[in-house]
Amino acid sequence: MKDKQIEAIISNEEKRQAHNIELIASENYCSKDVMEAVGSCLTNKYAEGYPGKRYYGGCVNVDESESLAIQRACELFHAEHANVQPHCGSAANMAVYRAVLKQGDRLLGMSLDAGGHLTHGYKLSFSGNDYETFSYGVDKESEQIDYDEVERIALEVRPKLIVAGASAYARFIDYPRFKAIADKAGALLMVDMAHVAGLVAAGVHPSPVPYADFVTSTTHKTLRGPRGGLVLCREEYAKALDRAVFPGIQGGPLCHVIAGKAVCFYEAMQPEFIAYQKDVVNNAKVLMETLKDEGFRIVSGGTDNHMVLVDVKNSFGITGRKLEQKLDEVNITVNKNAIPYDEEKPAYTSGIRLGTPAMTTRGFKQEEFKEVGKIISLVAHNIDDEQSIVIAKRRVEQLMERFV
Repeated sequence: MKDKQIEAIISNEEKRQAHNIELIASENYCSKDVMEAVGSCLTNKYAEGYPGKRYYGGCVNVDESESLAIQRACELFHAEHANVQPHCGSAANMAVYRAVLKQGDRLLGMSLDAGGHLTHGYKLSFSGNDYETFSYGVDKESEQIDYDEVERIALEVRPKLIVAGASAYARFIDYPRFKAIADKAGALLMVDMAHVAGLVAAGVHPSPVPYADFVTSTTHKTLRGPRGGLVLCREEYAKALDRAVFPGIQGGPLCHVIAGKAVCFYEAMQPEFIAYQKDVVNNAKVLMETLKDEGFRIVSGGTDNHMVLVDVKNSFGITGRKLEQKLDEVNITVNKNAIPYDEEKPAYTSGIRLGTPAMTTRGFKQEEFKEVGKIISLVAHNIDDEQSIVIAKRRVEQLMERFV
């Protein structure tokens, strides 16, 4: 590469990814095949519109690629219609809102501090600006969704769209109950399954597709594809959705990323993908149990998916930010995260969010995740002891020697 500065940055990131224990729940390692597609000559092609209906010539090959991605997405998730053009999960959510809502319409989603996403109605997001938004949270004792309370709010505010799904919620979501609530309130139902899409594809997590009018997702995270968005919907909403994506919120699609999505859908149809997702879930349970044994308080008491939300403030009197920083020093990457009813500011938080997809891709099994939990414990118990930090870093290095 002639640009030596960027070359050096990429090289340094390759080393970081190779040697760090990656526990950010929304990250993963895509395959070489996915990266080859994303790094291909398809990046050179403009293709505004949809297969067979483009505004540019020369689209015969990208038409075939996108059609294949659509076909595979529908087959993988048993969906009636798929749009594979959204550049990210936020764009996927925006497209659904634009397809069925007018400015000022009412939207009900999970609150950010309870585990929801910015695009589920947070006031600083477009979703909170464009629509009249209301939120539901979790029960203070169980830290799980109180469906009776969701129903009460829905019947009171009568939203046009209810959003289910979260970015920091480790338990199963009752999609049939959400569907019943939406029907009772006269609302449409959208499920954001960005975090659990890979688990859903493998059949190790309930699917929202039979119950929701729209299902949005990213194609990275547990799905282990390129960074991008995806929308599934019932056939009756297909035209409105497609118009909302293009020309509604986007111009030319990223043809190279769509090819990468097609590859990842293909990979998700293989038997080894099911085995991988089973390992992801089992590894999360082992990590959670190890941390619990080491004195950490686990938000909601457990996990049903790939994620573990940990309360470090009430466990050790430290903030999520401080533990994130200290773990980074020993080459363990996590993210600070708010917990329900958090009294800390968002820049500090009382918790951390952990995920198992990335290191399961690297080959970690249950024994490795037990060791990871114990290393995290060593750091948390000795947060200001430099000797303990040195020991923890050495244990990470020893663990990673077999996986680099």
